[in-house]
Amino acid sequence: MQLRGMACAAAGLVLVLVATGGCTGGDDGEAARTHAPTPAPTPTQSKDPSATPALTPTSANPVSIPGLIKRAHQGSDLRLGAVLDRNSAYTRYAITYEANGLTISGIMNVPEGEGPFPALVLAHGYIDPAVYTTGRGLMREQDLLARNGYVVLHTDYRNHARSDDDPDNDVNLRLGYTEDTIGAVLALRASGRPEIDGDRIGLLGRSMGGGVVYNTLVVAPGLVDAAVVFAPVSSRPAENFDHFQRSDDDPVVAKIKAKHGTPEANPAFWKEAAPITYVDRVTEPLLIHHGTADDTCPISWSEQTTAAFKVAGKDVELLKYAGEGHAFGPQWPASMDRTMAFFDRHLR
Repeated sequence: MQLRGMACAAAGLVLVLVATGGCTGGDDGEAARTHAPTPAPTPTQSKDPSATPALTPTSANPVSIPGLIKRAHQGSDLRLGAVLDRNSAYTRYAITYEANGLTISGIMNVPEGEGPFPALVLAHGYIDPAVYTTGRGLMREQDLLARNGYVVLHTDYRNHARSDDDPDNDVNLRLGYTEDTIGAVLALRASGRPEIDGDRIGLLGRSMGGGVVYNTLVVAPGLVDAAVVFAPVSSRPAENFDHFQRSDDDPVVAKIKAKHGTPEANPAFWKEAAPITYVDRVTEPLLIHHGTADDTCPISWSEQTTAAFKVAGKDVELLKYAGEGHAFGPQWPASMDRTMAFFDRHLR
């Protein structure tokens, strides 16, 4: 398959710093949609966008995957603001939406032509919030996917750009980014906008955003139709913490250790923070891209995640790119051809 469309230049690579981190006028929406705990759909059932499966494990800790599962997630009030760019293929808007009580900013690319179009929510990798600007990250993917007929919503996450602040987010392993991503999907679906097909929505994340996608799949099975991740972090936050942790002089790391303990001191907490622990909940197909020369997120992480999915009988495929690094260079066009073919199969 030939690469369809032209892409913008790649965003800069920024390394992860803590636990679940990785490297890299408007229209009012309808009333808030809620993603509340209900039984998980079987593969033969139609997807219910308002349903989160019932909690299997028991945990009182809100900073955990079970804690996220227990929440009644909300996403609403998608607002299109200023036009940031307009070309022959799509219009790029600054947007905001509501997610669990916070206003989250981002961008949305809307293709030219007659909709409704399938939609993709993009979850970017780690970029220091102090230098982050709205829509930064996954720039070439934003462009290419919109040129090929997808509405693209790139979430900034809380604490980034024009989004509301959550002062506890870093100490709480950045699990708030998962809430922001679930909220983005629900806000798209609740918007009622004619260009958006709310019944055809997928996820794409890279690096830290890959971990956000893993979390979303286990917290809210049935929410989307398919997911793709590039060079993802480990599905075990304890590995991310050990791999990326800064010196003990860093106040955030010190607070994480004080509040949650290290993986050695409190293994139960770190296990409950890991999406791989709950992979049996996943109902969507997953495509993983990873370069063999990735020295930021080792390919062994994707290999172990893929193995866990397969043991659980899930639909997963890991594509390995010989000699490719974390940011994807020469083989990025081929990886995107495969990505679009995957989304075309599941969303069109």
